[in-house]
Amino acid sequence: MLTRRRLAAGVAALPLLAPMARAQEAFPSRPVQIVLPYPPGNAIDLLVRALAQQMAPHLPQPVVVMNRDGAAGAVGSAFVARSAPDGHTLLFVPALVASVLPVTQAASGLQVNSFRPICQVFSNSMALVVRPDSPIRDLADLQARARANPGRMTYGTLGITSIPHLAMVQWLRAAGVEIEHVPFRADAQVLTEVLAGRIDVGSIVLGSAAGRNDVRVLAVFDRARHPDFPNAPTAVEQGFDVAPASFGGLFAPAATPEDRIARIEAACERAAATEAYRTAARGASQPADFYLGREAFARRLAEDVAQKAEILRTIQLN
Repeated sequence: MLTRRRLAAGVAALPLLAPMARAQEAFPSRPVQIVLPYPPGNAIDLLVRALAQQMAPHLPQPVVVMNRDGAAGAVGSAFVARSAPDGHTLLFVPALVASVLPVTQAASGLQVNSFRPICQVFSNSMALVVRPDSPIRDLADLQARARANPGRMTYGTLGITSIPHLAMVQWLRAAGVEIEHVPFRADAQVLTEVLAGRIDVGSIVLGSAAGRNDVRVLAVFDRARHPDFPNAPTAVEQGFDVAPASFGGLFAPAATPEDRIARIEAACERAAATEAYRTAARGASQPADFYLGREAFARRLAEDVAQKAEILRTIQLN
């Protein structure tokens, strides 16, 4: 009788055990997909592919990259936000996914808390560039020329409310001048237009000027000079307190379980420490201390959300 009771109890418990078994199944159980919400072929695309390649040995499944461009990053970001929060679909994007897109791409449904930060693996400086033969020699010169030619000067960026655009908005406010904004889709297009003389200056990610001798860096928007551009003065050095943060890395949908976030973070940390990824990072003009774990990344992200909100309010008021 006792044996039959135990058997009956065991059979009754089977429906309860099945969900527990599924919850504790090995992760990842299929390939991990990292979505990059921008076109292929740029510096951030090279970084995410290098990271994915180095993460794969630390996860028992392939790690693949998918480009899903559109709406300044909102299309791919919204796709990940709507994905199952199981750790198999991740997002590789700058911090603007939390600080800018929820404001500028409200129709996408993105919110400040749509994602959980996993690891920071890049940190960029912005810069103003001109043609090598440009008569504009420094920021004071640019300021004076803009005052003398109201409405006649132009600058290009990789898009409205991109970090290079917000950097230039900050500088224009500090300088007390107006220069017409001409948005493009990529830094490469901005550089083409600068070199052709169709726009006066370009506000770009500094790494986009790496290895080029056909542009001159007028100013770096950062607190200190970049080691790859030691002769390029910062805006701060030139009397303008403009040093916008631009950083990013891996994110997951907000409801992703803690244990899976921790597993991905561990793989990310190991990947970012490899010489292969660091070589890719150096090629993209990354600083030596680009990596942050999820807790430090989350703190930096919260600060950036507050800082960018103030700038975005100013743009809307204008």
